Amino acid sequence: MKTATAVENETTTGKYGFHGRLKARFPSQVIADTTELCNLACIHCAHPAFKKSSYYSGRSLRPELNAKMVDEVRDHGKGATQYIRYTSEGEPLLDGNIYEMLAYAARNSGVTVTLTTNGTLMNEKRTEQLLATGVHVIDISIDAFTPETYRKIRVNGDLEQTRANVLRLLQQARQPAIETKVVVSYIEQPENVQETRAFEQFWKDQGADYVVVRRLHSNAGNNGEIADRMRKENAAESRYPCVYPWERVVLNPRGFLSFCPADWTRGSTFIDYRTTTIHETWQGEFYRNLREAHLANQFNNHSFCGQCPDWKATRWPGEGRSYANMIEEF
Repeated sequence: MKTATAVENETTTGKYGFHGRLKARFPSQVIADTTELCNLACIHCAHPAFKKSSYYSGRSLRPELNAKMVDEVRDHGKGATQYIRYTSEGEPLLDGNIYEMLAYAARNSGVTVTLTTNGTLMNEKRTEQLLATGVHVIDISIDAFTPETYRKIRVNGDLEQTRANVLRLLQQARQPAIETKVVVSYIEQPENVQETRAFEQFWKDQGADYVVVRRLHSNAGNNGEIADRMRKENAAESRYPCVYPWERVVLNPRGFLSFCPADWTRGSTFIDYRTTTIHETWQGEFYRNLREAHLANQFNNHSFCGQCPDWKATRWPGEGRSYANMIEEF
């Protein structure tokens, strides 16, 4: 196997490659997709179609694989990994093991641990359990300022209940012994663009540590209408490499590793984590070939990436703000 330095040298072309937060020896972001279960049917998300597909099984990540991942971050990620992000192909709080896994990561990983949730299930007891895990950042995806818009975007959700849950979380997180940061986030899209400023101002006034406004993407081409629009918008530009192959690895609910956090069709899944390590695969042939394909804009052997229009929505270091910048500031 080539050394990390050799890998870094051969896959760096100008600003596209390992530099800044991006490290050749271990991913700067490790994403744990904890469960396929979800209680909402958001219009910008691929989950409603995913749930009806042959790819769906309702699985959740096993705690022993989570522990293996956390231990790897502890042993190999120091100085490289910025954070472990617990998110989901569904809603993480539907995973009965989520509190155990968060607590293990917060105690043992040596890096920032974040959770992304839709906030609908955060009653008083669950909020207390979350804060007790020691998780460093809780990010609640809300995507609307008014109940009417919320119902259109976050189908099956109730904004009044979600807002009450988040306000309770903010209050409890202000206790002297609690160091957890609270983030509220918002995917800007045609249905809510008129509410963006009001959303930002409201949650800043309520004491959120950060308000994130994200750009809409197509879930790696899985949302056909959004994907078609993005392809048209991208047509006049030369494609540049997506940052993901240099930035992150994803551990999915089935116990496999993948390279894309928006993969609903297993197109980026490449190996069973039970048979390998993140450290080995990050410096291995698969990732090396994937990076070379992105640098050359040649996707004959990587059709999943070739059809995806979301490369335009990723941020390389120094190209505007990203989630990683927020974590650095925390």
